[in-house]
Amino acid sequence: MDQTKITPLNAPLAPAPLTAPLAPAPLKAPLTPAPPTSNTPLGTIDTPIAPQKSTAWVPKAEQSLAARVLGDGRSSNRFPRDGRSRAMGTSDETELSKKIIATHESDERGLPVKPVIRTIEVIFHRANVELPGFSQASLGYSETSEYEKAFYSSASLQDIIELPPRITSAISCEIMSKCSTGVDVHTITLNILHLIKQYNWDSKAVLALSSFAITFGEFRQVVSLYSTNQLAKSVAILKQLPEYLEHAVELRPTLNALFDVIKEIIDVTKKIAEFYDLPRHEYFTTESPELLAAVNHIPTAVYWTIRSIVVSATQILALTGMGIEYLTEPWELSALAHKLNSIKGHLVDIIDRCVRSIARKRDEEEFVEFDRIIGGTHIDNSMPLRALFNPKDGQPPLYDGYSKRRVSIDELRRKVVVLFITDLDPELMRGQDFLVLQQLYAEKKANPTRTESKYEIVWVPVVEYWTDDKHRVVFESLRNQMEWYSIYHPTVVPPVAIRYIKQRWNFSKKPMVVVMDVQGRIVHRNAIHMICIWGGQSYPFSTNHEKLLWDQMSWTIDLVADGFDPNLPTWVQEGRHVCLYGGEDMDWIRKFTRVAKDVAREANITLELLYVGKSKPKEKFVRKIIDTINNEGLSRTLDWNYIWYFWMRMESMWHSKGQLTSSENVKNDPIMLGIIAMLSYGSSEQGWAVISRGFGEMVKGNGEHMFKGLNEHGRWVNREKQIGFVPALDEYLKQVHLDAPHHCTKLILPGTGAMPESVSCSECGHLMEKYTMFRCCLE
Repeated sequence: MDQTKITPLNAPLAPAPLTAPLAPAPLKAPLTPAPPTSNTPLGTIDTPIAPQKSTAWVPKAEQSLAARVLGDGRSSNRFPRDGRSRAMGTSDETELSKKIIATHESDERGLPVKPVIRTIEVIFHRANVELPGFSQASLGYSETSEYEKAFYSSASLQDIIELPPRITSAISCEIMSKCSTGVDVHTITLNILHLIKQYNWDSKAVLALSSFAITFGEFRQVVSLYSTNQLAKSVAILKQLPEYLEHAVELRPTLNALFDVIKEIIDVTKKIAEFYDLPRHEYFTTESPELLAAVNHIPTAVYWTIRSIVVSATQILALTGMGIEYLTEPWELSALAHKLNSIKGHLVDIIDRCVRSIARKRDEEEFVEFDRIIGGTHIDNSMPLRALFNPKDGQPPLYDGYSKRRVSIDELRRKVVVLFITDLDPELMRGQDFLVLQQLYAEKKANPTRTESKYEIVWVPVVEYWTDDKHRVVFESLRNQMEWYSIYHPTVVPPVAIRYIKQRWNFSKKPMVVVMDVQGRIVHRNAIHMICIWGGQSYPFSTNHEKLLWDQMSWTIDLVADGFDPNLPTWVQEGRHVCLYGGEDMDWIRKFTRVAKDVAREANITLELLYVGKSKPKEKFVRKIIDTINNEGLSRTLDWNYIWYFWMRMESMWHSKGQLTSSENVKNDPIMLGIIAMLSYGSSEQGWAVISRGFGEMVKGNGEHMFKGLNEHGRWVNREKQIGFVPALDEYLKQVHLDAPHHCTKLILPGTGAMPESVSCSECGHLMEKYTMFRCCLE
């Protein structure tokens, strides 16, 4: 009786005896090269090994079964070029999405996906570096990846990750058993999703990938050790791997395409995990557009990831049992890789939107907290200063320009801090604001023990995007020339502080001085104007002190020209008449100074003439006028270095007094009217003059009216004898103004700082027309 044993269809095929190997079966057709894709091939075969091969007869029925599951290279329609069924349309996609969601039961279980993914990447990398014919860049990793270092530096696998082995084994069994019984890939994928229905979505993808990584790693390990390890060779023979090794060159396009799919599987899984690692519940609601987009996309992404894992696993099954003739065509694998790459693109977009949204919300939280600190009152100023200056390296954030060393915040504790905030400008030290502060600091050094010297200046350059090559030399050059404190490096000012400085303190590019008192309160958002006006008397540089100083002022020559001429206080005390005049018309200057001297002799008064130039002067031109006045002995003149300061101080009066005076009260404020008049005169090229006596009397006028008034002295000389020289001249000039056919007055104000809605003319009181002017004046 014949006792030949019948082998079941799903039983492993026994290898032929090694002593009498059969001739290798020819490939049924040359393998089609993979079409070019956007992804770089992840593996190449250079030197294939062709060992002696044993083959086994495969029943026709089993070949048909394998063809249905894996594709026979001729009639497969499971992986068209778009990675989906050719018949799949919008309604099919909707139905698929419903089926995917139906497999999900809860999110109660999760995995530590990051260490698992790191381990998986090591497996795919290390599994192929020693494979004959493949380079070490097969999956895009360097020779020694950072993931390997992290993995191997750990104590053991159990210390890093915990996986449910029953689940990973069940997934492997599901793939292998269902493939061998002809179940389609879609059904297998849904079955796997049912197996892991209680895991969240990122854990689902990681579990399926872990299962495949084990199978893939075992396969690669056997192949890589085939030629050197007898045990590996025996296992390879039983798995029918010599056939694969013999045809390694022909299989290169298929394996390269498979590696492309694996790389995309890993990338998509990492992106899914990256999304779930975001603090979603902290910054989003269930109705947030970002979360809605993820809810709609991630389940489908997980489905296609697992489906691609099933397809990849069937390739290993073909290599280890079914035979290489049942490998999927390279173009079909490439289409699947393209599908995954498209899914990854959508995930990247969703993650980017979430990251940007979270960053914005975190920035707002940080800004609110920063505002709370800066806007509050503290025991001392340490906390707000540490918020302003927060170095990443934990080192002292300040630099002492006097001792040339790095110092801590404690150097400023319980002191008034004057923050000199500027752009990083190579010409900073030539600027007017710097010179004003330099003069203030000189007063402090000259009188270090007085109360008004209990403050420190800190230079704070605002650099939003620092680059060493572009900024370092300029910054260090400026810092090393300053005697006061500065930040050690612009990066010690955190981004939230830069934003606060720009949005709350309205810093643009023009230097400003923000003052913090001993309790950390911001007492002035820009004290540069009061410092320019009063110098050391501005201490403690608060807005309250600024109001107090203005309350003590009146419109007198002492306010206008305080400190510009050492003789001025004596002239005022002695009751002399003082005339400040300016302009750039040399002919008018000659006529005016001549008639002024003549009238002074006629009126028997002492008149001191002082030329103060004009606003925004051109240095060469004004110096020439100064030289002419001095050479011809026409009058005294301010030095050029004082002329620009005189007009800068006048503009500072405009800003300082203007912010404390409402527009309705300007017409009734003699100081504001006087400031506007002076700035109007300074904006003109024509002459002008102001004549004062003592601390009170003052008369002003443009060049034409003032010359006419003095030249017609005889007409008001009797009135002068009754009420005095200055009041009589003022009375006559008002009549001259009424008789004048017309006048044209302009007022040029700096483009920075608060700008009034309306300004009244200093000559007639009517509202002036408002224009915008851009000017470039080269010497």
